[in-house]
Amino acid sequence: MSAELIKGMPIANKIREEIIVEVEKLKTKGINPKLAVLLVGDDEASVVYARSKEKVGDKLGIGVELTVKPADTTEEVVLDIIDQFNADENIHGILVELPLPKAISKENVMARLDPKKDVDGVHPVNRGYLLGGQEDMALIPATPLACVELMTRAGVKIRGKRVALVGRGDTVGRPLASLLIKRDATITICHTKTKDIPAITKAAEIVVVAAGRINLVTGDMLSPGQVVIDAGINAKEGGGITGDVEFEAAEQIVDVITPVPGGVGSLTTTIIMNNLIKAITLQGKA
Repeated sequence: MSAELIKGMPIANKIREEIIVEVEKLKTKGINPKLAVLLVGDDEASVVYARSKEKVGDKLGIGVELTVKPADTTEEVVLDIIDQFNADENIHGILVELPLPKAISKENVMARLDPKKDVDGVHPVNRGYLLGGQEDMALIPATPLACVELMTRAGVKIRGKRVALVGRGDTVGRPLASLLIKRDATITICHTKTKDIPAITKAAEIVVVAAGRINLVTGDMLSPGQVVIDAGINAKEGGGITGDVEFEAAEQIVDVITPVPGGVGSLTTTIIMNNLIKAITLQGKA
């Protein structure tokens, strides 16, 4: 029997309905939510992501201002643009598309953002709030939050569950660990130096994979009854994307699984827009 699929779009649409209500409330107070997106260079995936934010913003009544700069733009110019966004009272959220060109320090750029406008949750202040369990004060990275929203809204119980988290990266693994700890999960974080990962994944009740390697988690690493959340996005040979889990094999073993595409990734842009609404509250404007 095939596993139940947790699909992202139905959940994204539910969150979008909630956002539209909040946007309408803000507009009655004279606040027109606006997101500034900065894209440096011509990375194809980044261009697609940036354009998708414009489309979603249109549907939600949120203004998205896209600034595109050539790949040879200096770090000084990028930091100046961020300073302008920070100072602009009409801009409520800022997002810098990654990756940045090699000549520009990602750390310097992220640290320059106003933490209360940092809708992707990359500023050290937001990371600190998240690590300290103060989620109400933090803007939280979209992909980890999408993983938790998918589980919560699909009725997956997290409290007290044994979770194997495969991946410890700054973008997904580490912030997701903090979110799961806050929700009373018992977590084992697996990475390249972990011994006998299959024994850990097979013993877990929930397996979350965010390592960025195709078929890293194979069917023989999983057990019946599990929930599997695949946050990986990898380019497939011949086009398209796939996750970190060997989906066809896993689907025949576990109880619940997220597809790629169509799972976690379907929520990320919606989560960013939700973060924009939270940012307005944190700025004391709502």
